Amino acid sequence: MKDSRIPIVSVVGKADSGRTTLLEGVIATLVERGWRVATAKHHAHETDIDVPGKDSWRHARAGAVVAIVSAPNRVGLFRRVDGESTLAELVDAAGDVDIVLTEGFRATSPVLVEVVRANRSPDPICSADELFALVTDVDALRDWPVPVFGLDDAAGLADLIEERFLRGRDRFTAAREGEK
Repeated sequence: MKDSRIPIVSVVGKADSGRTTLLEGVIATLVERGWRVATAKHHAHETDIDVPGKDSWRHARAGAVVAIVSAPNRVGLFRRVDGESTLAELVDAAGDVDIVLTEGFRATSPVLVEVVRANRSPDPICSADELFALVTDVDALRDWPVPVFGLDDAAGLADLIEERFLRGRDRFTAAREGEK
């Protein structure tokens, strides 16, 4: 990896537990505070991540090994690969960011936050010793030996992530000094 100091925090949990909603809140909170956030989503199954029917999708279907979409405000690159990219490779591809937040990557992420929603399943998929934090509405899990947040407390989780992984980083100091 280019900069192994870039923190990686992965949100895991069962499907439909609220992982994406939680990440949206954490991302928005950190970005609002001036951090540059990259994200990565893990799919366990092969999937088309490009929009079917669009030009780049059609180019790839025709055999292009790489299809790039460029617009004034973003670039998208779709590359055929022989195997799944590692988390380290994805962090390298993220470029100049302060933190990488992922959804999934349970087996390879150094820091895990699990979302457990009672109406989905009250049972975590991770043990307490695997977790950095737990986000849940299950009362029986409120006394776990890790920081525990409610399902609607993305800001609280962002506070913990910022305190543990981002405070003291150069960008934080520079961004805050620029506001004065």
